Order: sequence, then structure tokens, then C-alpha cells
Amino acid sequence: MAYSTSDIRNVALLGQAGAGKSTLSEALLFASGTIPSKGEISRKNTVSDQDVLEKQHQRSLTSSILSFDHNSTHLNVIDTPGYSDFVGTAMSAIHAVETAVIVINAQNGVETMTRRFMEWARESGICVSIVVNKIDAVDVEFDEVYSAIQDEFGSECLAVNLPANGGTAVVNCLTGKEGDSDLGSVEDAHISIADQIVEVDDELMEEYLETGELPEERIAPVFKQAMLEGHLIPVFFTSAEKDIGVSEFLAQVAELFANPAEGQLPEFFQDDDGKKEQLSISADADKPLVGHVFKIAFDPFIGKLGVFRVYQGQLNKDTPVYIDDARKPVRLSNLYQMMGKQHTDVSEAIAGDIRGVAKIEEINQNSVLLTESSDNAITMQTLHTPFPMVGLAIGSANRGDEQKVAEALQKIAVEDPCIALSRNPAANETIMRGMGDLHLRVALERMKEVYSVEVTTSIPTVDYRETVTKLAEGHCRHKKQTGGAGQFGEVYLRVEPLPRGDGFEFVDNVVGGVIPSQFIPAVEKGIRQVLTGGAFAGFPLQDIRVTVYDGKHHSVDSKEIAFITAGKKAFIDAVSKAGPIVLEPIADVTVTVPSGNMGDIAGELSSRRGRISDTDSLPSGAVSITGAAPLAEMSDFQARLNAISGGEGTFVMEFGSYEPAPMDIQKKLSAEFQHPEDD
Repeated sequence: MAYSTSDIRNVALLGQAGAGKSTLSEALLFASGTIPSKGEISRKNTVSDQDVLEKQHQRSLTSSILSFDHNSTHLNVIDTPGYSDFVGTAMSAIHAVETAVIVINAQNGVETMTRRFMEWARESGICVSIVVNKIDAVDVEFDEVYSAIQDEFGSECLAVNLPANGGTAVVNCLTGKEGDSDLGSVEDAHISIADQIVEVDDELMEEYLETGELPEERIAPVFKQAMLEGHLIPVFFTSAEKDIGVSEFLAQVAELFANPAEGQLPEFFQDDDGKKEQLSISADADKPLVGHVFKIAFDPFIGKLGVFRVYQGQLNKDTPVYIDDARKPVRLSNLYQMMGKQHTDVSEAIAGDIRGVAKIEEINQNSVLLTESSDNAITMQTLHTPFPMVGLAIGSANRGDEQKVAEALQKIAVEDPCIALSRNPAANETIMRGMGDLHLRVALERMKEVYSVEVTTSIPTVDYRETVTKLAEGHCRHKKQTGGAGQFGEVYLRVEPLPRGDGFEFVDNVVGGVIPSQFIPAVEKGIRQVLTGGAFAGFPLQDIRVTVYDGKHHSVDSKEIAFITAGKKAFIDAVSKAGPIVLEPIADVTVTVPSGNMGDIAGELSSRRGRISDTDSLPSGAVSITGAAPLAEMSDFQARLNAISGGEGTFVMEFGSYEPAPMDIQKKLSAEFQHPEDD
């Protein structure tokens, strides 16, 4: 190994689609001498976007790992997609790095996804920096962009370099003081960032206040410390297309960004008899291996590929590795360093590095790799990816292809954390949910292009829920005599509503053995059967507490099946008296459109029973509209948005909450429902 942990820099490029992340990746590879010339997205020859669908769409659809050397530094740069539909793969990269680089289009300023990525990066506790790209574009208002960054993300966002000569050059204001830039005095910018970073070192601050000078050799340590403490978010100005500021940025990443031994490590937990205990880990090669799989891909040549980050220890090729809480180890005989779709065989992985491993079926998203067996499951603190809201019912277009369709769906769901599969037995539907129309369309294209399966699609049944609104009691005395051994079980229970989102709670308050303890699980089993299939309108029940408090049994005829039936019918009885209602899923929606379309979009959302909570004007001249709307009303919103905005509008939709459905819908659904006990 030609480098050590202290030589590694792990960086994720995050930001709105169109900010130029893939072009910046290409420029970094070129500046480092890794590639002889830069590829172009329009020519479909960039290192990052090598997937067949990425070439077709000319946009990043999944994260790409670029591992390369520059002078004495080894860089792992993760280029991520910027469209809201593909946030799952982008978010998965955040914990694998020490630094998130938020890339901003200088023409558009701070956009919707910029804010979200900044929020997620800060939430994870890693270092954050900003690259303002495309500074050579026409009509860029640098002062407006810079002010918007500081207004949105804080005064700790300070320039390390400044655009000059209309964005055709940059000047270093961290080490330099002389001259002017497109953002004013270089000396003023130097003083601002020097004042900020010396605050993390009392001794240096005292020296700086006395002399007014910041020794150049003292900059890197306090710069890193300020980033690690969240006291500094450095801002870099570049034009990746024209190679303006790129070499300087690359040099500053190597010199000023934290290495894996300095950065904050995510938290790992060990489940000890139901209690989570945090493990103490460090980027120490002499300690046992702790690694985490943050990406899964299916390569047509090497099969299933797991991409993992080593947090502690060292992994040599063919070392026995335990995956999660497995008792039997596997040998990782195929270790790779990755450069987009190109995989190079390597013999080891050291603490802090990112590697790929192939042909290990036991590895999945979020798997933890260990060299010591653990009796209890070990998990890593993970970011909560947005809940996929937009769904399609999927069927096989060709008879006999059902198994091929199921396998393709499973692979797509394994690759993408924001693709969810579910089954609706009542409607006989297999449902694939994603973040938006584009997300699902690309998944369908992948099934056809990569896995050679044709499917049919339809709008799925709305994912309604049931709950109760007041306390009520239910009772069932189940007695059955059919000649020979009979069945007997009697159950008294009460139901009551829980706060929205609290799920289900079962309470055993039976005293005196009136229902023997061995039959209590049977009562709960009967209740859970109704929870799944519904008691009022045929949808799963949630946000409800069930307390079993009395009953009777028979010494001969009481059996498990009797108490399952009694529990089920007593529960249905109680729900019918407890003010049952149907809940519908409500989506949080953020729409970005040209300002001239604001009124039309507001009206469109209102016509879909939507509520607008906020509007925000953006530097690009667009407006961001935030609100909420029933998911049932949003199935064709993308088409209407395109028609209204001429294809310039975008929207982000995430699960918000469940709220009572309109009364006419509740009555209709209830009337159509065939009660379980009516069968």
C-alpha cells in the first residue's frame, strides 16, 4: 500500500442537479493527471456516468466512486446524483466520507436540493464545504450568490478563494491579501476567514491579535479544526468546465481537509439483550476490522458488488470476515479499488479507505463487516432516507415471466434505498414505490434494458389506514361444539387511540389466570390478524392500544385457535364502537417553478385539496412553494406541472403524515368492505 490512513481524503460531491458535480469530478481527475483528457456529459464519456441509462438520460442516476492519487494524497471522491428522485443513493454516501462538498450552480444560487443536502450533511456531523461552480457563466451576480449562501447557512460560510476578472480566474484569500476580486477586497476576505479560524485555538488567537498576522504554516491545523467543529464552512469558487480554480481546490482538499483519523466517525451500536450499547471505534489499523457497506450494485460482469468503507482495522484479501451477526465467516477474495465502472484488483483495505467486494451474496446495504464474531447484531447509525411516496402496481407482461420480474424488482430495490416493494393481497398487487415519476420510470427502463423483462403498470390502490378516535370495549365468547373436543375462549378488551405515528401497543392486564398465560399470545395473534386486514374499511389499523383485561377459559375445550378467534372478534367489536375512521397519506410537497407560474401552481395544488404553507423567491428568478397534499390526488401532478411550467418546474414529495380522509371517501370505502367475520 503506497499510502496510509493520514494520506486519505474522503469527499462526497452533493448538490442540485445541474450544479456540475460530474463535470467537477472529471476536472479533478484531469487536474490530478489520472486521465489524459476530460470527458463530457454530452458526449457520454465521463468516468462517473458509465451506466447505460446514465448515458441515455445524460444525468447521474447513482453514486460513483472515484479513487485516485494526487501527489502524496489518496482521494476517494463520490459523485452523487442531484435529482430529488435519487436522493437515497446520495444520502448513503454521506456517512462514508469526512467531508461533504455542496456544489452550487453560480447562476441559480441556493436551490431546494442544496438546502436539503446541507441539512443532511450537518445532521450527520461531518465536515461541510461549498463549491460555487460555473463562475464563468454570463450574468452571474457573485455578491448575491455569496450573500444567499451566508443567509441560508450562516456567517461561518467564508470564501477561501474569490472569483476575479468576471469569473475567468480566482485569487487565494486564505494565504493572500493583495488585490481586488469580483467580490471586493482580497484583504477583507482574508481577515474574515483568519478571524474565524483562529477562534478554535486560544494560543494562536492571542498571537494573531498581537501581531495581526496568521503564519502560513499554522493555517492548516486550525482550518481543519474549525471545519471539524462546524465553526467554518469554506467556500470555493470554480468553473469545472474551464478548469478555473480546480487545481487550487484539489490542492486545498489535500492540505486542509480532514483525514479519516481526524474526522468524526459515525456511531456503531451493539444490541445487547434489546439494549443498544455504543461501540468505541477508531481509525486504528491494529484493532479488529469494522467496516460498513453503503452501496450495492449489480454489475453485468462481476455480479453483486458491495461498496464499503473501512472505519477501523485493516482488511487483507482472503481474510475471513463476519457479516453482521453471522456465526460463519466468508472470505472476501475479490477486493477492488473503483474508478467509476472500472475495478482494479487490490490486496488490502486500510482504515479510512473505500473498497468494493464482489460475489458475496450475504452482503447487503448497511451490512457491517467484522473480523471478530459477535453474538449480537452490530449496526451503524444511519441517516433516515425519505419515505418513497409515488407508487406503481407492477405485473408481468409475458406469461411465465413472473419469477424474472420478481427477481429484477428485488435487485432494483437492493440497489436503491428509496425503492420500496410491497404486496397488497386484497388488491392482488405488487407495488413498487419511489421518490417520483422519473425515479420509477428509470427503474422500469432498468428492468427492460438491464434485466430484459417487460412489465405492465397501473395506479395502485391508495395506501389508506384505519384508526379509532375514542376508548371503547369489546367482548367475544367463542364456543364451538362439533361432537368430540370443542372450542372455548372468552375475551374482554378495550381499545383506545394513540398519538398519530405511534403504531400499535398490546397490553396484558389479565389477573387471576382467567385467561391462562399460554393463551395470551393467541389473543394477540387474533388481534394482529385484524390489524393487517382492517376492521372497518379493509386497511391496516395503526395508532391504537389494545388492553386485554378479562376473560374465561375451559379446562378441556380451551385451545389456541379458540382464543385467536375470540381475540379477533372482540377486537372487531371494540373498534366498531370506538369511532373508527379512515386515514389517508399526506405528502409534504415543495414545488419550484418560474415566478410567473406561481399562481397557476398554487391553484393546481388547491384543486387537489392541497395546503400551501410557505413561498420563497430564489435568486434564479424561480419561486419555491412549500405545502402538503393528499397522496391520492398527486398521481398525475408531474404531467400538470410540466404543462403549466413548460417543463421548467420541479417538485419534491416526501411522506408527511396520515390524516382523516374526507367523509364521503370514508363512507364509500366502508360500504365496499366485506367484514372478515362475514366470510
